[in-house]
Amino acid sequence: MKKNLATERRNQKTMNLDTMSLHELLTMMNHEDQTVPHAIEQALPAIEQATQHVVSSFKAGGRLIYMGAGTSGRLGVLDASECLPTFSVSPEMVKGLIAGGEKALTMAIEGAEDSKELGGEDLKEQLISSKDTVIGIAASGCTPYVIGGLTYAKSQGAKTVSLACNTEAAISRYADTAIEIETGPEVLTGSTRLKAGTAQKMVLNMISTASMVQIGKVYGNLMVDVQPSNSKLIDRAKRIIEEATGTDRNTAEEKFIQANHNVKAAIVMTLLHCTYDEAIVRLNAAHGFVRKTLKEE
Repeated sequence: MKKNLATERRNQKTMNLDTMSLHELLTMMNHEDQTVPHAIEQALPAIEQATQHVVSSFKAGGRLIYMGAGTSGRLGVLDASECLPTFSVSPEMVKGLIAGGEKALTMAIEGAEDSKELGGEDLKEQLISSKDTVIGIAASGCTPYVIGGLTYAKSQGAKTVSLACNTEAAISRYADTAIEIETGPEVLTGSTRLKAGTAQKMVLNMISTASMVQIGKVYGNLMVDVQPSNSKLIDRAKRIIEEATGTDRNTAEEKFIQANHNVKAAIVMTLLHCTYDEAIVRLNAAHGFVRKTLKEE
């Protein structure tokens, strides 16, 4: 690892971190965290291009696969796992890979991130194709596991994206689109779960959410493809139907049941006064976009 990485340098504002009062320490952390959105703003063109790769993959029936080690890998797994209940996608459509496998989610796996071969092998097991987009995540920007994965992904014709928190990152050279968020020195030297981790979380949120909007998973600003898998989400699904159609709670509940818990279908049924089967036909014709079903009227 390069010694001059910004994420590894000492933060001159926190040289006396251990002598600060609790109030001073928390205020300093909050101040430093506020620099993250501005750093992300500088990379918006690359983030947009990366998101377009993902959208193209989804439209072609391909997948989004995150891969990383340590905190970076955990953030990828987190974002992927949250896409399932939020947008009702299959576990295969958005997937997170972490060096060392599932055990690495809760503990350090020695040496896993240092292996380029392991990165390639993990992706090979996923049967990567030209339809897929692979996003390699590394705060340092030089994790061998990620480099190995991106190299293999590119050899299979997949679109490749790198996400680093240093400029001129090594992983950028292995990606079709390189996202570099210059978050700078951490409050606690080298602890990239702080500003760098926050930046990575925000960027992954942007890419996955914007991609889902682009493929019809949203109506207005409502998550109409939510998977109502528990009482909280069932209640949310009914509220979404209410909000989207302007109907009352009783009607929303009736339509929710009639639509077999399919929120999109319930909305179309209510707005177009049609049957469940008709709503499904309209949604299929509109490629899942609720708004496009309404324009057909």
